Amino acid sequence: MRIGSGAGFAGDRIEPAVRLAAGAGLDDLVLECLAERTIALGQQRRLRDPAAGHDPRLRARFRPLLPVALDRGVRVVSNMGAANPLAAGELTRDLLVEAGLRGRVAVLTGDDVLDRLDLRRPALEDGIALADHGEVVSANAYLGADALLPALDTGADVVLTGRVADPSLFLAPVAHRLGWDLDDWPRVAAGTLVGHLLECAGQVTGGYFADPGVKDVPDLADLGFPFAEVAPDGTAVIGKLAGTGGLVSTATVREQLLYEVTDPTAYRTPDVVLDLRRVRAEQVAADRVRVSGAVGRPRPAELKVSVGYRAGHRAECGITYAGPGAARRARLAADVVTTRLRGTGLRVRAEVLGALGGAGEPAGECRLRVAALAPDPEAAELVCHEVEALYTNGPAGGGGVRTDVREVIGIVSTMVPRSAVRTRVTVLEADGAAA
Repeated sequence: MRIGSGAGFAGDRIEPAVRLAAGAGLDDLVLECLAERTIALGQQRRLRDPAAGHDPRLRARFRPLLPVALDRGVRVVSNMGAANPLAAGELTRDLLVEAGLRGRVAVLTGDDVLDRLDLRRPALEDGIALADHGEVVSANAYLGADALLPALDTGADVVLTGRVADPSLFLAPVAHRLGWDLDDWPRVAAGTLVGHLLECAGQVTGGYFADPGVKDVPDLADLGFPFAEVAPDGTAVIGKLAGTGGLVSTATVREQLLYEVTDPTAYRTPDVVLDLRRVRAEQVAADRVRVSGAVGRPRPAELKVSVGYRAGHRAECGITYAGPGAARRARLAADVVTTRLRGTGLRVRAEVLGALGGAGEPAGECRLRVAALAPDPEAAELVCHEVEALYTNGPAGGGGVRTDVREVIGIVSTMVPRSAVRTRVTVLEADGAAA
């Protein structure tokens, strides 16, 4: 079977996914658009508007993609449901209707465990009880491939989820197409390896890899996204569309192999504990790398949960100084701001950035950046006001003040028993009649 990667994060490009769907002969196309903070921010949007919380770019992605994918028989799987998978499913169904397409949308819910979370449990990062970090606003369990299989069994053209572990988004369609059992650890390990290599899309085709003169990547401006040809035994060949930019080499594959892996002997997912030490990457043709050798051990007994909490408000401001003595005046401005804010209890960071000039500080241009984390927006605004006041109360020649205050959602993790998660699949139909 052949599976492609159409997005590696929420802000990823859209056209490479359309090109893959149109020309790569795919069975499945996965769009991974969710990070820990992304889903917490989605929960915030949903609190303000019950119809929001899904990926805000869903419409922009699916409008050009779905007509092509459905025409080619490519099943689309994505976590763009974020904090509101059902609303994402309804929007997707409406897009199909709008395009006059007949299709089935399956929505997987159940990753939201906020109402079942024991706030006395410690965070994995610091051992402090969850409740002591601040008001908890989201808790999403990382679902595995087992939760996705019932959605795939519905025969859906599009499957939407919230929080699912990134490699699991790929493992599930692979296992579903090839008829793998999810307790077949060697195959589950092989499918998880494929998912890990594809989950960041362009990173395995030269994105986040290029370094001119050291690691050259051809035509980076037209970076093609990857696909994998997966054999029934789990060996796979990573490739990209001919005529697209980027490259697939043993080097790009090895870099992605270790991406976000803290322990190569035990990469834990909801589906398997993956051992990467015997993985082999072989260049078998131009832009084709065969991968094999993943080893798997039984899956963890508990599921990881990403917990979002209100962590305060961040103030970030800046002012520019130019001309003779610019750095000297910027440093004086930093001293003024930190002195004025002394005694507020805020931890203020002030730094001078940019072209500081050489010995004797000739003419140059630099910017004072001030940042602080405050417990409330009023305290954060105080920091911004002090920077703005430098216009007429600070060193000579300051200009270009920019200020920004926004709430910070902190992220920590914990574990929950698998029994705490109750998943459900909802099927929505588009009948092909244009609205």
